[in-house]
Amino acid sequence: MSKDPRQDDPPPSEKLVDAVDKKARRRLKAQREARRSVWFGLGMFGLVGWAVAVPTLIGIAVGWWLDRKFPGPPSWTLTCLFVGVVLGCYNAWQWVKRESGHD
Repeated sequence: MSKDPRQDDPPPSEKLVDAVDKKARRRLKAQREARRSVWFGLGMFGLVGWAVAVPTLIGIAVGWWLDRKFPGPPSWTLTCLFVGVVLGCYNAWQWVKRESGHD
């Protein structure tokens, strides 16, 4: 009497677990390789640059507007420029900290 070939197959739930495990391993491997690539480093460098540049430019625009509305001895443009740079650096620091996995 021959044995039914379907009896050797694992149950569908085990097939699903194996398939998910295989995909998860492949994804983790791809993430590790992507983190080591030069392009990933350049991309992170660009994102950090934008994280600082955007608040700085917003600070300059707000300061320029305040200088036009309220002319006087304090330079609102320089003050808001400084605030924008500080906020941008803090933003970039938080982003890099989050991406590197250190809390």
